[in-house]
Amino acid sequence: MRVLVIDDDRKLCRLIKTYLEPLGYEVSAVHTGPEGVEQATSGEWHAVILDVMLPGLDGFEALKQIRHKSDVPVLMLTARGDEADRIVGLEIGADDYLPKTFSTRELLARLRAVTRRSRRTTPLVATEIVVGPLRVNPDARTAVLGDHPLVLTPVEFDLLASLAKACGRVKTREALLEEIRERPYEVFDRSIDVHISALRKKLGDDPKEPRLIKTVWGVGYMMVNPEDA
Repeated sequence: MRVLVIDDDRKLCRLIKTYLEPLGYEVSAVHTGPEGVEQATSGEWHAVILDVMLPGLDGFEALKQIRHKSDVPVLMLTARGDEADRIVGLEIGADDYLPKTFSTRELLARLRAVTRRSRRTTPLVATEIVVGPLRVNPDARTAVLGDHPLVLTPVEFDLLASLAKACGRVKTREALLEEIRERPYEVFDRSIDVHISALRKKLGDDPKEPRLIKTVWGVGYMMVNPEDA
């Protein structure tokens, strides 16, 4: 498992490297935003650990540039753990976030979760889920809207697949969060709403009059077939 750490805190980089390498991870580190973007988009990585505060290019801008070229799982580090920082990161395409006061055990758990979600398998007999113009293949981890392949982060894909499988049935925020985050539900965690918003944009779904993903107020979300309307 190859992990890239992008952080100007060299002591923290050494700590992560020292902790993960005995567990079978190959860890490389760079210390500026531009270096991070270059390495993340030119190498083969199973995950990227990205700090928000970086010299040369902040973590949010670095993530935007990474997402233009790669869907590698990105775990963002936030110095204060502010909700605003987490929401911005998730909107841009981060797969998870971690305050910089994290324990090494929590880092490992989050890292395993994002890499597990992104791991692709070779499909034998591909089974597609078809919802109107949308085709989702959980085995190949591909999604196509009409004739256009969708570029989704691992979390967005899992969220889309979960809703597609349950088409016509409401999925609560709690259930979706447990499925895509693989960690206990946090009452004030707004990540589901952020991911739904990003997913709607990629589906061309107007949040005021959505065709595919409906909001069930106070409960959660439901995918519907627009051809049944």
